[in-house]
Amino acid sequence: MTDRFVDISLDKRGVRCTAKLLDDLAPITCSAVWDALPLGGDVYHAKYARNEIYALFPAFADAEPPLENPTVTPIPGDLCYFSFAGTQLATGSHGYSADHVRQDRPTIVDLALFYERNNLLLNGDQGWVPGIVWGAVVEGLDRMADACQDLWRAGAVGETLSFRRD
Repeated sequence: MTDRFVDISLDKRGVRCTAKLLDDLAPITCSAVWDALPLGGDVYHAKYARNEIYALFPAFADAEPPLENPTVTPIPGDLCYFSFAGTQLATGSHGYSADHVRQDRPTIVDLALFYERNNLLLNGDQGWVPGIVWGAVVEGLDRMADACQDLWRAGAVGETLSFRRD
């Protein structure tokens, strides 16, 4: 198979990076994401995992991918896929809008970018939260990390995280 790449951007800040899909390690997840592109949504900065930005989407795969190429310690440049039951994110500590935690939406997909080291996927409400590593940033991580730090300090309101085929 030919290598496939995804463009990840913080649209308002005009910053982007490029990631290679890890088709050899997470083929089912890569296919599900690739087939769903383009995707974009409000960006969030992690509270628990540390150096992570992500967007939430309604489930888009025919069936949720199995836990292939899992981690609880993502490294800089990892793209991770998480799926949650809508009610898992419904606690006040998460702070999501009612649109993200609707009872009629059984699965929510979280596509995340880890931009710095020392991440640990341990959530006070949920415990260990393993993610599927489906991509690795190969270009532009330094610029993206700077923008993520700005997002952490200045706020995420009005910013969109987008994933597109490169």
